[in-house]
Amino acid sequence: MLLENKNAIIYGVGGIGAGVARTFAAEGARVFLAGRSLHKLEAVAKEIADNGGFAEVTVIDALDEGAVDEHALAVAASAGGIDISFNLVSRGDIQGVPLAEMATADLLAPVTIGLRTNFITARAAARHMIERRSGVILALNSGSAFGSPMMGGTGPADAATDILVRNLAAELGPHGIRVLGLWTAAVAETLSPEKLAAVNSNLQLDEAAFQGLLQHLAQMRMLRRSPSLANVAATAAFLASDHAASITGSFVNVTSGTFTS
Repeated sequence: MLLENKNAIIYGVGGIGAGVARTFAAEGARVFLAGRSLHKLEAVAKEIADNGGFAEVTVIDALDEGAVDEHALAVAASAGGIDISFNLVSRGDIQGVPLAEMATADLLAPVTIGLRTNFITARAAARHMIERRSGVILALNSGSAFGSPMMGGTGPADAATDILVRNLAAELGPHGIRVLGLWTAAVAETLSPEKLAAVNSNLQLDEAAFQGLLQHLAQMRMLRRSPSLANVAATAAFLASDHAASITGSFVNVTSGTFTS
């Protein structure tokens, strides 16, 4: 198993976070789930436990520095350390509005929330990883820093996360800590008409239109298929494992070729 005897904190279990948590547990990690929805946390933890894995849940707001620090301290004390920290917290992106018409608050919200939560959670883990001179900090975004018209603050938010990852990797590398991330977008199993409408109010889709959109997105990719949740989670597990011990300071493109990198 790739992550046997590793202790992994996963922030956010909606969509991709749930898939990553299940895969990490299946690969032998002790998974510590943190998020704001107790119902979602417990549902994922039960599924992991039913399959013979270990999962512990804590209701926490990743914007709360004190709460994140206390939780990391508790995990490190009870489990013997933190090996992996993965931030998958949603940012409240607003898309489908031209920048010339967008409210400043809507543009900045994903930037400030994304950068803040990634920094707070990474810093909390790093302080414990430095003592052990090992650990992996992961982040995820859509890679929209390459250019993303009509996606509001998503591009700037992704760019902020990208440079944070690279700078953290440079500073933490001498302590034996790897920092890296994944780019992915439109993972079909994590989408629904309701979720799309919450991000882009112009997308009010019935089931037929929703399926048509998914097919269109797949055809836009080099591989003519969208990445699956299993693809993304398996890539994350590999990057978190000792098999990727020489990879840091970069993002892996798990978009099925939406863009080159």
